[in-house]
This record gives sequence, structure tokens and C-alpha cells, in this order.
Amino acid sequence: MNNPATTPQSPYYAVIFTSIRTEGDHGYAEVAHHMAELAAQQPGFLGMESVRQGLGITVSYWESLEAIKTWKANLDHRQAQSRAQDWYQSFRVRVCRVEREYGF
Repeated sequence: MNNPATTPQSPYYAVIFTSIRTEGDHGYAEVAHHMAELAAQQPGFLGMESVRQGLGITVSYWESLEAIKTWKANLDHRQAQSRAQDWYQSFRVRVCRVEREYGF
């Protein structure tokens, strides 16, 4: 993802996923690509930004908490989540309400 996500007028929600990877791919790249494509198809998905330079940070944007809950419960997403210990030394998920944004 090369550009910041285009998001609607606030409020909306952000899920911030920060992580430190384990050594080796262990199928990560393929699954991560599939998850990004699948998330983009979910009702309420607004966009995503991701960067990794040691610490990985992925922020996905959503219309509502219900949309986030539905994505978390998606079967393919749940299967990917079950492999977290294969791919991450540690991670954190933070769910936030975006009250304001600005930029150019």
C-alpha cells in the first residue's frame, strides 16, 4: 500500500495491529495477501495502511464496531488468527474511534 487510505468524514473506527515477526515466512506472505483481499470485500471496510520495518503496523478502517466484529468472526480470518504463534513473536490489537482527521 503506497498511499494513505481514503476515509470518510469521521467518526469511523480504526483497528491498529502492531507486531514483531518470527524468523521465516511459514506461509505468512500468502495468507497476509489473502487476508488483505478478503478484508477489502467485507461490509463496512473503508481501507488499510501497512508498513513493516522490524515493527509491523497495519491499520484497517471500518464504518462501525459491528463491521469489525463481523470481520474478526470471519472463518478464514479466524483460521489465520489461529496461526499467530507461527508468525509473530508478539502482537497487539487496538480498536479506536477516529473523531477527527486532517491532512493534504
